[in-house]
Amino acid sequence: MKYYKDHYDVIVIGGALAGLSSALMLADKGLDVLVLERHNLPGGVATSFVRGGIEIEATLHEMMSIGEKGNRLKVGKFFDDMGVDIDWMKVPECYHASLPGLEVTLHPGLRKFAGEIDAVVPGTFSKVLSLLQLCDRVYNSVNELSIHPMSKPMMLLKHNDFVRTAGYTTKEILDTFDLPQKALDLLAPYWIYVGSGFSDLPFTIYAVLMADYVGYGSYIPRKFSHEMSLKLAERAEEMGVQIEYKQHVEKILVKDGKVYGVRTARGDEIHSDYVISAAYPNKVYTSMIEPLSEVPEKAIKMVNGRRLGLSAFSVIMILDRTAEELGIKDYSIFRGKTMDTDACYEELKGLGPYNYATCICHNLANPDATPAGTCSFSITTLPRADGWKAVGPDRIYEVKHKVAKALIDDMSEYLGVDLLDHILEIVIETPMTISHYTGMWNGCIYGYAHTMEDHIIARLQTEEEDRFIEGLEFAGAHQISGDGMGPAVTNGRKAAKLVLDDIAKKRKGASAK
Repeated sequence: MKYYKDHYDVIVIGGALAGLSSALMLADKGLDVLVLERHNLPGGVATSFVRGGIEIEATLHEMMSIGEKGNRLKVGKFFDDMGVDIDWMKVPECYHASLPGLEVTLHPGLRKFAGEIDAVVPGTFSKVLSLLQLCDRVYNSVNELSIHPMSKPMMLLKHNDFVRTAGYTTKEILDTFDLPQKALDLLAPYWIYVGSGFSDLPFTIYAVLMADYVGYGSYIPRKFSHEMSLKLAERAEEMGVQIEYKQHVEKILVKDGKVYGVRTARGDEIHSDYVISAAYPNKVYTSMIEPLSEVPEKAIKMVNGRRLGLSAFSVIMILDRTAEELGIKDYSIFRGKTMDTDACYEELKGLGPYNYATCICHNLANPDATPAGTCSFSITTLPRADGWKAVGPDRIYEVKHKVAKALIDDMSEYLGVDLLDHILEIVIETPMTISHYTGMWNGCIYGYAHTMEDHIIARLQTEEEDRFIEGLEFAGAHQISGDGMGPAVTNGRKAAKLVLDDIAKKRKGASAK
């Protein structure tokens, strides 16, 4: 029996959230889909690992766009519609901000969030609420326009706030509200989840982030992010998708400007009409297209012109006491010495010390995340890959332990307890770790940075001209919606829709003849 069929409608390179979401959507429309995953498990960074007999979340802090059961947001609704049953647990707060002169816990709900800021910075309620409501209107416009594109006159009529703010940075819009610095500081901690300083971050991106997290809250799967991966893969196979693991795709085969299949590292040549790639365009256009002469010069210019987003450095610990015993009171803690987001971003290009980090204790959303009497606690910062590229194998051990120790010492001082005395298990993740296990270009989990020159609106406007090879689509953090696990699902669905639209267009053309 042959290992592969002679031909597939679509081959998906990568079995992480984006690739599996593409496969599900395509299979739901009756297409014959093959998923090839280089790892021995699905999920990419949406995974977990076991140390000392304890399963540990590898990456996920929180999922956006889920929503309450019966009133789902777009990602939660997609899972439900596809029959992927995830046991979602709501995160209790947005975040605790530990900033100079500020120790404040903020909760979801636009009015509640604004009220909690007003309690610390009196007289700001109306302005903060007005800002959050603006974010919510922009967020709703983005969701509608992603499904139902409109002419410019109709956009002006129905989505005035979206149009009015689209050309401005986050800093420019925030400045119009004339808020005290302390209030601005409390509105800034999520910046690291989009990975650009406010003077270069499009307000549209900030608005979507704030409206989703603050307006509707966030969630985690009870069985960690790998629950999503495994259940997506299981459901895909139930729908007829063929998933093969430990299959590394080396080449995407192209002839006369159109894909016709792939070749794996073991030499299998597999044919298809379409290929959806989770590999970054940087890698695809420089080394995966065969022959390379099929790569247009414009494709190389595009990847050279885009700025890579952030990677990750994370210290994940299992501690021998409960969160309460260790003085950990909040699920999510953002801690920094400044809320100058541009300065924070600049600092992330080096090897530390990093003065801004986010800490997560999963037990405070999921009490059963670890065995009784213990808790999980992670400290994460999101460096740019630039500095880490210079760290060779002879220095990696020294550098990563130095950075990890500095982060642990800082949180130990904050909590008033020496965390080093309570570690049962510890894992240190670096950009190299991510690159090694997932193949992500330079370990970048955040795709291409959202900047005023290159962000969701600009990408939508150039979408057609950025499709350089017929039948080749991309799905992952590096695509239109950008970074994060929620956007990865959205990007996967987007890639599938482009394939389905192209098939429909060709069928319509054929019937017209």
